[in-house]
Amino acid sequence: MNWLEMSDTEIMEIVDPIMDRLMQASTDIDHVRHVRDFSERLKQIVTEENLQAQCERYQAELGFFAEREWVGIFRKRDDVRVFWRQWYTKSEDEYVAFVHMFERDNKFEVINVSVS
Repeated sequence: MNWLEMSDTEIMEIVDPIMDRLMQASTDIDHVRHVRDFSERLKQIVTEENLQAQCERYQAELGFFAEREWVGIFRKRDDVRVFWRQWYTKSEDEYVAFVHMFERDNKFEVINVSVS
């Protein structure tokens, strides 16, 4: 079955564990685990040093990832983008968590991810 034709629930069963792993690896500043599901291109961008600097910066200012509330899925011809409302432990502000996923050779790859 084409994963882009799956229900929101079915897609989230694929995407949620990946996003959970990304966020926990970011909290732990664990580069190997953080980039596990990244595309080769994204792995080249997110170096170990880059990840450490980003994590240390947001953790000092905002704390750690807290609650995440699913907002929606946007399907395109070849990929999906999933959005959540995200909170941190040291901030009352709301942020947007986002992951952009692609399927290649029956493997789901993260081609972009951010919290802003």
